Amino acid sequence: MNSKNTPFPLLQRPARRAAGLVLAATTAALALTACQASGNGSDTTSDRSTATAGDQQTPDGRKNATKPHRLLWMGDSIGEVQAPPLGAAMKASHVEFKSIAAAGGGGVVGEIAQPTWERLPKELKSFKPDVVAYQITTYDWGTPGEQRGAYERLAKTVNDAGAELLIVSAPPFKVDDFYKSHEAAIKTAPKSAKEVAEMHPNTVRFLDASALWGTDNTAATAQRGKDGIHSCQQGSAAFTKWFGEQLNKQYGFTPAAVDQWATGSWTGDKVYAQLSCK
Repeated sequence: MNSKNTPFPLLQRPARRAAGLVLAATTAALALTACQASGNGSDTTSDRSTATAGDQQTPDGRKNATKPHRLLWMGDSIGEVQAPPLGAAMKASHVEFKSIAAAGGGGVVGEIAQPTWERLPKELKSFKPDVVAYQITTYDWGTPGEQRGAYERLAKTVNDAGAELLIVSAPPFKVDDFYKSHEAAIKTAPKSAKEVAEMHPNTVRFLDASALWGTDNTAATAQRGKDGIHSCQQGSAAFTKWFGEQLNKQYGFTPAAVDQWATGSWTGDKVYAQLSCK
């Protein structure tokens, strides 16, 4: 949600970092080819169409209908910069995609999450996703009990709408002065989410993204932009490739090959303009 739509405008991250140059699409295309080697890797086939729903054994041993057919993406501004390649990759995989990731918000914990709770039921009703992916936000502030309560509420809301929930841990990011007083809550959120997922093994799953990013926001593997928080096109593409592999493990989903989406028009999306990406 933009600050003009949220009742908590003071919690919006201050726009204090200089705007960067917008990457030319051709330059981004050359840089993004390196992302094909990111993540754990997975074999893909020439048939990229989404499989029809039906019970099958997934790579992790669970029996599920192949999915997603319709994916709803949730998160904050970190999720917002990951949405463009996710949308491109899902389109290449013949999956309907919608992002409601929101700069300055998007979370489900505490009072600042109220705009999310107002919007989510409407989106579930209109978009009708079969999988909802929620990336833990930098605003999921609260005690572990409050976090678990919020993730339980999210699980029930999503499951009652007929969808499964994937909770994805956030990448490591710079805990600056804005986040410092909430550092403890930021650290406990992934554990709280994992505990909720373990309580609902058939409808809620937790993905630990540290397998991709590591835990140090200053390390090269974290692929944070100059602000230490958001990822540029290359990092967002690396996440998209990894996320497709996780969908394969969870649901038997076959993601489109990286070269079918990684160098598309999304690389010029306006969300990257202020991140000094190069």
